[in-house]
Amino acid sequence: MKKSFISASVATVLAAASFGALADGPSFYGRFDLMITNSQNSYTLQGDTAGVTQGDSGTYLENNFSWLGVKGSEKIADGVDVVYQGEWGFENTSNTGSSTVFNSRNTFFGFKTAAGTAVFGRKDTVFKNSEGGIDLFGNTNADMDRMLQAQSRVADGVFYYSPKIADVLTLNANYQFDDNNATTSAGDGSSQYALSATLGDKGFKAQNYYAAAAYNKGINGIDAYRLVGQVKLDQFKVGALFQQSENVLNSDIDGSTYLVNVAYNLNGVNLKAEYIYDDGGFGSYFKNASGVNMKADTAATRSVSDVSISNIIVGADYKVAKTTLLYGHYAHYEGDYKLDGAKIDLDDDNVVSVGVRYDF
Repeated sequence: MKKSFISASVATVLAAASFGALADGPSFYGRFDLMITNSQNSYTLQGDTAGVTQGDSGTYLENNFSWLGVKGSEKIADGVDVVYQGEWGFENTSNTGSSTVFNSRNTFFGFKTAAGTAVFGRKDTVFKNSEGGIDLFGNTNADMDRMLQAQSRVADGVFYYSPKIADVLTLNANYQFDDNNATTSAGDGSSQYALSATLGDKGFKAQNYYAAAAYNKGINGIDAYRLVGQVKLDQFKVGALFQQSENVLNSDIDGSTYLVNVAYNLNGVNLKAEYIYDDGGFGSYFKNASGVNMKADTAATRSVSDVSISNIIVGADYKVAKTTLLYGHYAHYEGDYKLDGAKIDLDDDNVVSVGVRYDF
């Protein structure tokens, strides 16, 4: 019995050591991110807004996409690794009941080789990922998707990422299987896909610059292309984005978005400022403030013209520990548009938020 027990123990240790040599994971990770917000009109609130009356002022507790996940990889042959990730968002500020506590995030399975990485499942599109670090207030109520669209996470897709070419260039693509997406927002039955090319390093470790060009076809009801650029100059980060978007159902419904921002590291305090101008109205601020969904093709959307909206944000964040970030910002939204030739002023929205984020 003792010999059997010792033999079994040795075999278990050897198997664990062998697995550890071949695999990276599985590792468990997550994020808790909560924010207190005072909003003048509640048009840009984050996540589940059940029980919130848009157009009303108030103070709210917001969940900024808290999540839990598991990920890893394992070598299955020379030069071939299996890669996988399962990630689920959880809503701890929802008023709609337990059925909406968990939701799907990036969850996929695939393979990594010298020719690149290909995965299948649900993931952020390469168009969305092309933003790099340009969205200084991402995952908050001041995320740039309040002013533009095609920031999509999609399912039933295949995603490809090239290895870094000459240590600087990557080529990426994702394709949504037509039959899985036959009734989704592409609307015209055409294929949905995205393409991107990136230069440099969005984390500014290998290079002190990042640039990207990307195209989105049909996903989330939008045809769009964008250009992104960001550079680090000592303690400054300066960036810009341009995006042209059009409704897949009616190409006459279109518009452009311009974004510029700057961040400065002052003794560990990250000071940030951003300005966005948009004349398309595809973002959630215009939709909520006007009641018109520009991704649809209706009498209302065809009657909209001369959209002009702008967004100014200032804020700061500070890491009190490796895992814990304190942050806050002020955002101002304003604009107008014409409906059947008559000018309509949108309600301004002034938003003040402070929050804390913990990663593990």
